[in-house]
Amino acid sequence: MSNLKDPLEPLTIVFAIYPEVTHLDFTGPHQVFARLPNVKPIVASVAGQPVDADGLIFSGLSPLEEIDHCDVLCVPGGFGCIAALQNPTYLSAISRLAASARYITSVCTGSLILGAAGLLEGRRAACHWAWREFLPLFGAIPDTSRVVRDGNIITGGGVTAGIDFALTLAAEITEVSVAQTIQLAMEYAPAPPFDTGTPDRAPKEILRRVVARTAKIAPQRRAALEHAAARLQTLQAVH
Repeated sequence: MSNLKDPLEPLTIVFAIYPEVTHLDFTGPHQVFARLPNVKPIVASVAGQPVDADGLIFSGLSPLEEIDHCDVLCVPGGFGCIAALQNPTYLSAISRLAASARYITSVCTGSLILGAAGLLEGRRAACHWAWREFLPLFGAIPDTSRVVRDGNIITGGGVTAGIDFALTLAAEITEVSVAQTIQLAMEYAPAPPFDTGTPDRAPKEILRRVVARTAKIAPQRRAALEHAAARLQTLQAVH
């Protein structure tokens, strides 16, 4: 049986994007959800401003702060996630929409944004492997799985895991056969030319290069996340 709430009312899925988002984090899931029956995907940003994502410009966006409700909230990751979670307008919209959303979801470092919004306390969550260690700052329990579900929160691991997460949710809100049909139509049958997609499988030299690259921004990112965590604790204490 379908889990859609009302056959006459479309399920609304909001992708809350921001400058320097990783575009595959949301375009992968968006491609899946856009093919579902009776679903309305909405891509939104603060004030509906265009978003530069690795050189691709996304425009014609909905103003995030003007959306009053969504059934599914999807928060993607990217190098701009720290600036996003420091933006009070953006973070307030995430908290507000999550309060009534049927599903709260993220891809990659989008889970850090969910954490900063106070949504992951005591919850298991996925994140990109290079930044997973920061989840406990927000009371979250890091999980190395590609797709992690804890209650109504579904989080995907790094970047490409967004497609896996989307197919998982698609099967739940419609039918397994619908999700399978979309997967086949997309010819989603990963067979990468190199078996280097996770730290434990990558050659040591390749892993060293990636770790060295992320290490350059790790201290700044940690400081920002620790500040966000402290701010969240203060807000929770007040309320």
